[in-house]
Amino acid sequence: MADKKIYLRLDQQEQQHELPIVSGSLGADVIDIRRLYAQTGLFTYDPGFTSTASCTSKITYIDGDAGILLYRGYPIEQLAEKCDFLEVCYLLLKGELPNGGEMKGFVTNISQHVMVHEQLSRFYSGFRRDAHPMAILVGVVGALSAFYHDVMDINSKEDRYISAIRLIAKMPNLVAMCYKYSIGMPFIYPKRKLGYAENFLRMMMGDPGDDYLANPVLVRALDRILILHADHEQNASTSTVRLAGSSGANPYACVAAGIACLWGAAHGGANEAVLNMLAQIGDVSRIGEYVNKAKDKNDPFRLMGFGHRVYKNYDPRAKLMRETCHEVLNELNLHDDKMFKLAMELERIALEDPYFVERKLYPNVDFYSGIVLRALGIPTEMFTAIFAMARSVGWIAQWDEMISDPEMKIGRPRQLYQGVTARDVKYISGR
Repeated sequence: MADKKIYLRLDQQEQQHELPIVSGSLGADVIDIRRLYAQTGLFTYDPGFTSTASCTSKITYIDGDAGILLYRGYPIEQLAEKCDFLEVCYLLLKGELPNGGEMKGFVTNISQHVMVHEQLSRFYSGFRRDAHPMAILVGVVGALSAFYHDVMDINSKEDRYISAIRLIAKMPNLVAMCYKYSIGMPFIYPKRKLGYAENFLRMMMGDPGDDYLANPVLVRALDRILILHADHEQNASTSTVRLAGSSGANPYACVAAGIACLWGAAHGGANEAVLNMLAQIGDVSRIGEYVNKAKDKNDPFRLMGFGHRVYKNYDPRAKLMRETCHEVLNELNLHDDKMFKLAMELERIALEDPYFVERKLYPNVDFYSGIVLRALGIPTEMFTAIFAMARSVGWIAQWDEMISDPEMKIGRPRQLYQGVTARDVKYISGR
C-alpha cells in the first residue's frame, strides 16, 4: 500500500524521519503522518482539514480541476441519465448497481418502512408553526432512535443496514410533514405503489381531499436533484456524521448532526441563498449594477450560486441541472416569469462575461436547483430540508463504511494553542 516514502529532517538534527506515502486508486497520494508525533514531537496544522485525508473511502471520488464526480466509480452524468434515485441509493449502500431482481427487492424493502410512527408525528405540534424546517428535522431525525432501538447494534452489519433502509424510507415523509405542519394542513400518508420522488411530491404538495396527479417531467426533475445531491465525498456535513459516528453514537443521532451542519448558509443553504439574491436584484434592468458590485473586491456583495470551492472547472452536476431547469421551465411555460427571466439573464452573462469565464465562476448546481425547486412550487425555506433528504443516503453509507473500517478511531483533532500560559489563581479578595 505504501511503496514510496518521504523523509523529514528538522533543523539542527541529523536524524531523518521516514513517513510513508500512500496511493489511492484515483487522486493525489497522501503522506501518512500517524507516527509523526511519536517520531518528532510535532503535529501538523491544517485549518479546515483542507489538506488532510481523514479517512479512506470507496464511495465517492471528486476531481475538482477536471470537473469529475464519481459514485462508486460511475460518472454522475451517466447515473443521472440512466438511473433513478433508489438505484443510486442501492449503489451507494451496496457498492454495485442492482439488477432487476435486486432492485425489486430493494424497492419492496424501502416501501415496507415508509410509514412514520404515529407518536413521532406528534412531535411536530411541539414546534412553532413558523419554525425553520431544518430545526424540526434535526429534532425528529434524532428522535428516531427512541422508536427503533430494537436494531441499534452498530457492530451488526444487519442492524446497520436496517437503520439505513429506515432512514431512506422515512426521510420524504419527515420532510413533507415539516411543510404540512407549517401551513396548518393535515399530514398525507405515503403510498407504497408510488416512486420515491412522486411519493414525496404527493405528500408535500397534495391535498387529502383531492387526488394528486404528478407531472412526470417534474417528478424526474426532483429525482435528478436527489441523485445529484446524494453524496459529495468528505464535505462538512459528511465529516460531521463521521466524527459523531466515531464515538459510537447511533446512526440517527449522527445523521441529525449532519443535518445541523448542512443547515449552514455556506453549505446546504446555498440554493436558498440564490433565490434570496435574485429577490434582492429584483429586476433584469438591475443585473448590470449587481454584476459590477460582484466584480468590486471592496464591495461585500457576492453572486450566490457561481463558482465552487471544490470544482475549479465546471461543476459536472450543474450541466445536468441546467438541462433539467430548462425542461421544467418549458413544461410549466415559465420563461416569462419575472424571477426566472432574471435568473436566465444572469446565467447568460456569467457564461459570456470575460470576468466570470477567466475566473471559472460558472453557475453551479445550487444556482439551477434553487430555480427548479421554486418552479416546482416548493418554498425556499424547504430547499435545505430537501437537500438533507437527498444526502441522507450518502451520510448513512459513509457512516456504515466508517464503522466497518478496522482502522477507525474516535475523532480527536489536535490544536495549536495560542492562549495564556500557566498562571496561578488568586482568591477573589485579592483580584
